[in-house]
Amino acid sequence: MAYEPGALEATLAAAAGGDPALAADLRAAYREGVARQVDLLGRARCDGNWNMAAMRLKGLAASFHSAELLELAEAALEAAPGEPTVVRRLKAYLQAFSGG
Repeated sequence: MAYEPGALEATLAAAAGGDPALAADLRAAYREGVARQVDLLGRARCDGNWNMAAMRLKGLAASFHSAELLELAEAALEAAPGEPTVVRRLKAYLQAFSGG
């Protein structure tokens, strides 16, 4: 899934209130939060750890109004722990969000 700017970018801009440094900090916090949970998903070997990381991704998606991340988090919740396609899709989303 490719990253598509929209509600997430609007949420970041509104929260930053026109402060570019704060906007950059919020983007970094979002990216780091997503990256941390994607890493945990990639290492999860049991239902509990997998579901916890997926629910945290869902929470980030809700907090930052990211429909794309919400869709990916829900896909993770429906998948078996360690499902490589879900982790790959999340890594691709994160890379696209990060501009790479």
